Amino acid sequence: QVQLVESGGGLVQAGGSLRLSCAASGRTFSNYYVGWFRPAPGKEREYVAGINWRGRNTLYADSVKERFTISRDSAKNTVYLQMNSLKPEDTAVYYCGAGAIRTADPRLYGSWGQGTQVTVSS
Repeated sequence: QVQLVESGGGLVQAGGSLRLSCAASGRTFSNYYVGWFRPAPGKEREYVAGINWRGRNTLYADSVKERFTISRDSAKNTVYLQMNSLKPEDTAVYYCGAGAIRTADPRLYGSWGQGTQVTVSS
């Protein structure tokens, strides 16, 4: 099983940017779909964005389209989430997960990181 470590969170003003990283160890990200999630009212984890192992297939939640960009660096075994035009409602702990298929369902992800806190002040 792959181990994941998130980093890059912090405190930023509304309109600002952050870049989150999700680094894998133990196994490579090859053949995994990697997704970013955050808690939401009524949901333990809400899908934010995801990318397949080739980096060619991405999927975004409507709430972050045009603001967030997901990418991956296979050589570094790392997936990134570039977050621009941040809003206070983006404040959350962000988790990355690795799964076998392209899905927004967190129940189908087998590996999770510990999370990184993002706080957006108004």
